[in-house]
Amino acid sequence: MKPERFFADTNLFLRYLTNDVPEQADAVERLLRQAATGEIILVTNGLVIAEIVWTLESFYHLPRQDIKEKVLAILNTPGLQVVDGGLVLRAIIWYAEKNVDFIDAYNAAWMQAQGIKTIYTFNRKHFTRLEGIAVKPPLCKASENSSPQSPS
Repeated sequence: MKPERFFADTNLFLRYLTNDVPEQADAVERLLRQAATGEIILVTNGLVIAEIVWTLESFYHLPRQDIKEKVLAILNTPGLQVVDGGLVLRAIIWYAEKNVDFIDAYNAAWMQAQGIKTIYTFNRKHFTRLEGIAVKPPLCKASENSSPQSPS
């Protein structure tokens, strides 16, 4: 009989990685052991990883390199399937090494996987740091101000 599949949400990983609620971290550790032994299969996705990165950065104020190591640990967890794990891997490396937002790095990794080489964006700052990605801003009419206007 095949083991049952379960989705692993962001808060499980955060409790385990930060150990800020020890009894919950212990419960997650038991769950991960079940996955490692093949009793169950845990599945998560890139959106969960993005939320982990955002929370570790904005709430816990961890450095990018520490966040990268924690995400790599998740990607290498036995019995855990990360949908689009290859994209997440490339994105977390770019996030740490190129100093770009994780979401921008993930989108660039997705683009490359799809064979898309150019992005239309006003965000030149991050995307120009990534190899193989060309950046094009949409053309604005000469009479329009290219800067966003604040509401009056």
